[in-house]
Amino acid sequence: MIHTRRLQMVGKHSERKGLSMKVAFASQDKVHVNEHFGRATEFVIWEVGVDHADFVGMLQVSSAAGDEEDRIEARGAALADCAIVYVAQIGGPAAAKLVSRRIHPMKSKEQEPIEALIKKLQEVLQGNPPPWLRKAMLKSERPGFA
Repeated sequence: MIHTRRLQMVGKHSERKGLSMKVAFASQDKVHVNEHFGRATEFVIWEVGVDHADFVGMLQVSSAAGDEEDRIEARGAALADCAIVYVAQIGGPAAAKLVSRRIHPMKSKEQEPIEALIKKLQEVLQGNPPPWLRKAMLKSERPGFA
């Protein structure tokens, strides 16, 4: 059986107004996106909006047991409130399972810093974001919509 543990920050980030979304980053060092989705044991979670970004917690996933299908399912279920997950690599079946949960997998360049990815995402949000990204922003506002 695969276990997950969520560590959440409490505070002012929950009082923010306006559209935002939770974004997960597969990271071994909590600074860079440097882990394969299926092997990731930790995901750094940020709440990202057009004009703000707040660290909101960590998601830890055990990888000691279960087959590949179980590992993919456990990670997808644990990331259900996230709109986007950045990874170093992801296989086709895992990406399809995330998309079916309305979570958009994004491959990042090798060892890309999380803060740089957040800034790039905010730049896209400030302009004219593509339709899938506008829907992703609505995920937390209207569950089941995106």
